[in-house]
Amino acid sequence: MRHRALRLAAALAVAALTLAGVQGTALAASAAGPSGTPAVHAAAVFNVKKYGATGNGSTNDSPAINKAVTAANAAGGGIVEFPSGSYKSANTIHLKSNVTIQLDAGSKVLGSSAKAYDAAEPSPYDKYQDYGHSHFHDAMFYGDKLSNIGFTGSGTIDGDGNLIAGNPGSGQADKIISLTRCTNLTLSGITLARGGHFGALINGCDGVLSDHLTINTSSDRDGWNIISTTHVAITNANISSNDDALVFKSDYALGATLPSGHVTVTGSTLKAKCCNALMFGSETCGSFTDYQFQQITILGAGKSGLGMVSMDGADISDVHYKNITMTGVHSPIMQKIGTRLRCGGKPTVGRISDVTYDDITGTGASSPDYSPTIWGADSSHQVSNETFTNVDITVPGGKGAMSTGVPSDNGDYNPNSIGTRPAYGWYLHNVSGIHFTDSSVKAGASDGRPAILANAGSDITFDGLTAQSGGSSPFDVGFQKISGYCVSNSKNTSGGALRVSASGSTASCGTAAPDLDFPDLG
Repeated sequence: MRHRALRLAAALAVAALTLAGVQGTALAASAAGPSGTPAVHAAAVFNVKKYGATGNGSTNDSPAINKAVTAANAAGGGIVEFPSGSYKSANTIHLKSNVTIQLDAGSKVLGSSAKAYDAAEPSPYDKYQDYGHSHFHDAMFYGDKLSNIGFTGSGTIDGDGNLIAGNPGSGQADKIISLTRCTNLTLSGITLARGGHFGALINGCDGVLSDHLTINTSSDRDGWNIISTTHVAITNANISSNDDALVFKSDYALGATLPSGHVTVTGSTLKAKCCNALMFGSETCGSFTDYQFQQITILGAGKSGLGMVSMDGADISDVHYKNITMTGVHSPIMQKIGTRLRCGGKPTVGRISDVTYDDITGTGASSPDYSPTIWGADSSHQVSNETFTNVDITVPGGKGAMSTGVPSDNGDYNPNSIGTRPAYGWYLHNVSGIHFTDSSVKAGASDGRPAILANAGSDITFDGLTAQSGGSSPFDVGFQKISGYCVSNSKNTSGGALRVSASGSTASCGTAAPDLDFPDLG
């Protein structure tokens, strides 16, 4: 565990440097004091009202805001302050380095229906990802290749129902905040609301600090997309979206395959009405490594609570989930290696490996079809080396008996891309080195399917498993073409032995003492 602690400390150190970098715009060193250490002074504050902003909620204050940003940048850095008031912003605000946007209590920046935002720029790479990911200029706030920038305070930026959830037309915006290739970004304290396609989208950035950020895009689409970005520390976020809430991606919008990683997310609450709460993908060109997710509450997801897909060649590894509670999620945990390969260059099928889940509680909702799933692409591209410790999943159940054959796959990335799973609980396909310890799986209604079914792979173990037996299920835990499986120290919810089925599989329990009942396959 020591190496994980060191990585976490390093990420938090980067976050502290990020904040220091942004606040460096608000602090300037003077001559050394008596002790030889430099004194610091508050940086200049550029009140937008002094540059002509009215804050009356109807006048277009964008020209004044842009003047204040330019002045702060020209002065070597500073704070652009929005006092209490409502600031209609009909034009794109062009962010600049060493400038912090400070939204005071009671301040609100409002989007406009005037169709005067910057046009979406041409992109030679837009065939590799959706339109909204491919264009960045069409936003309320935009910046590229900036350093030491921030959004702080306690005010709100609200699209006011005027941002576009689909592809924007001339003069329309589809994002509140759009940042590319930036370093040292702070996004803390404020609220983003009604963001169109995205509350915030960042791509190709390094050094991101966020604390007590609130995003409410439940009436439009995504909360926060973090794409091809490294060294991120997010604490106390509260994101409620219609589409994905907090999502990590790696696309080809910047004309390169870029890495992502060294990320911590703690103490946060997420909710996604139609889609995924905490997600990797679907855009997954560059690789992802070193992610720590802890103390997270998920209050609903129309797709995955914890979703992870590699569709375009990414290697996803060294990802750790701990102390996470999920309610009302259609698929509590979903992993898939896909073969879409929608990326520049010559991508090959990716990998998912070295992922841990500790102290996870999930309650599924609505659909009994989207069982928790780990799905490798084929025998050469298996999901591998994962541990599940104290993972307790309760799903709706209520399906009748069905074939235990492999369900169909339409090649998409959503939980419904795979047909109804032949297990009400965990379905594992093309996997190796998957280990469950002290975990449980239950159904809200009696189900005719087994609790767990593993198909094609090796080294699959369950130690201390508690599984609910379906009223008409042929067995509780099944292995199909698994080389090396073991179920030990396990029981059903009544305390009896689990019924295990093994077809074309070999047991390998080592010194563990299995407590099993082997029925006929039926």
